[in-house]
Amino acid sequence: MPPPSDFAEKLTIETPEQTPLEFAIAGVGSRFLAMTIDTLIQVVVGIVIGVGGGLLLSALNLGNGLSSLWIVALMILFFLVLFYGYFAIFEAIWNGQTPGKRRMGIRVIKDSGRPITPAESVARNLLRLVDQLPTFYAVGVVSIALSKQNKRLGDFVAGTIVVRENSLQESRPVWQTPAAVASVTYGAERLTAEEFALVEAFLNRRSELDADVRYRMASQIAARIAPKLTIPAGELPSAEKLLEAIASERRASGRYL
Repeated sequence: MPPPSDFAEKLTIETPEQTPLEFAIAGVGSRFLAMTIDTLIQVVVGIVIGVGGGLLLSALNLGNGLSSLWIVALMILFFLVLFYGYFAIFEAIWNGQTPGKRRMGIRVIKDSGRPITPAESVARNLLRLVDQLPTFYAVGVVSIALSKQNKRLGDFVAGTIVVRENSLQESRPVWQTPAAVASVTYGAERLTAEEFALVEAFLNRRSELDADVRYRMASQIAARIAPKLTIPAGELPSAEKLLEAIASERRASGRYL
């Protein structure tokens, strides 16, 4: 078990293929800045709609009173959606991100590493009303400070966690291993450029896939390239481990493009 300091900084998930995935957990600072950006967006949009609606109501004062009532009702509905549905809607359609979270490079995911569903997004944001009490998200800040994984109440209810997204320049493939570790060669040089590109694409994107989809894709790709490989009897690894070994062997051979 990792020490508490490490546990507080990252989330490690063991996949069905026994490949550990690590996510850096977002701290209270980046989450607060993201929330501040989102709040500013809400306020600016609210002001624009409020002023526009006020001007429209003033123009309708001389006309049909029923039209004014409809405008007021629509504005009330809009403000309810803007201030109470903003986070849930964006997280549902933007795969766990709001404009503020996207700007700060953080994202909401499930504890299992999977993307959150719309229902989970709604669940975690229903508790936002409690987290923001008594003012300035005091309850949420205390919950994050006391949680080992920086969770607010909504995260506990929905089983979610906020993580940081690594830049492409900083990220390294999780399958990359030292050349000295490879003791078995499979004949990766016999793969075409298209086949190797398929292997690379899967390895680089697999963390974004659901476990069952990931397992199925790895098996299908391994079955497709297996006829070109030399696999010693009794040495057959799992499909995903085989693809990792093929990628490492191809890179070590100097034929990686």
